[in-house]
Amino acid sequence: MKAAVVTAAGKTPIYGDFPTPTAKAGEELISVRASALSQFSKSRASGSHYSSDGGFPLVAGADGVGVTQDGRRVYFVLPRAPFGALAEFCPVNSNQCVKLPDALDDITPAAIANPGMSAWAALVERAHLVSGETVLVNGATGTAGRLAVQLAKHLRAGKVIATGRNAEELEEVKKLGADIVIPFTLGMLHPSGAKDYENALKQVFASGIAVVIDYLWGESAKTVIVAIAKAVEDATPVRFVHVGGASREENIDLPGAALRSSAIMLMGSGVKSVRLSVLLEAIRSVFEAVQPAGLKIATKVVPLSQVEEVWDKAAGKPRVVFSIGQLLY
Repeated sequence: MKAAVVTAAGKTPIYGDFPTPTAKAGEELISVRASALSQFSKSRASGSHYSSDGGFPLVAGADGVGVTQDGRRVYFVLPRAPFGALAEFCPVNSNQCVKLPDALDDITPAAIANPGMSAWAALVERAHLVSGETVLVNGATGTAGRLAVQLAKHLRAGKVIATGRNAEELEEVKKLGADIVIPFTLGMLHPSGAKDYENALKQVFASGIAVVIDYLWGESAKTVIVAIAKAVEDATPVRFVHVGGASREENIDLPGAALRSSAIMLMGSGVKSVRLSVLLEAIRSVFEAVQPAGLKIATKVVPLSQVEEVWDKAAGKPRVVFSIGQLLY
């Protein structure tokens, strides 16, 4: 079968032949139609993600949309290694498949599942968002951040605050439902940037903040935590959920006083911090919310044969979705 084959750690997948799998007991053999290029898929393919098994060669792709041998259209995740979603066929545990609503095409669920799941799990499973609460999305201009804003509104957040480096893109996020947008500039070229960001946050936090969904980490996350400690009333809980590290800053110098002087609750959300069965339920919930919430995600459909050309270039928006079989639009 044709597949995106990774021959060694760190290598770009090549479009080539790979043995066609057969399903074992308890598995579905999926005829794949579409699979999105996500950071999750890229890090698993490189062997760097903590959920990777490190064996090579392998087929890239962590999740996708396809059809079971008995004709059911499903979203699937984590095919059995060394097989992956970027192939004509892949074997997947039956419990790791989610039936697709008839109203959805193939591209939308392939594109929206991973970022939508991350937002839903963070808001519902980790933060336990309550209707009427105020939510801050730190890093709201990315694909997942934009969905987090939309889903927070769908889940009846009272107010949604969106932050990010790109002021123009934040205005786009405002059209998706953000009530307040706060642009920031950080780093050595902007010596007052962190203090300016902190002051802007403190101003809006004075009206209350209950949940932070963080897609950045790094200096911006530290600034949010410090602003919570300084601006939120004594002993008022704030659930800070770290979801992604788009800033590429893995470590932060967090002052202990910020924790001692606040009721902030720090937690993460992702594979292994949330049970896979719960993540699959989150994905099912996102699929059901696509139409009533009017969820929007920009996509670009690319044939699998072009995987080598786009693998290292594609990032952010629009979300690249590889077409593999005959698609349902």
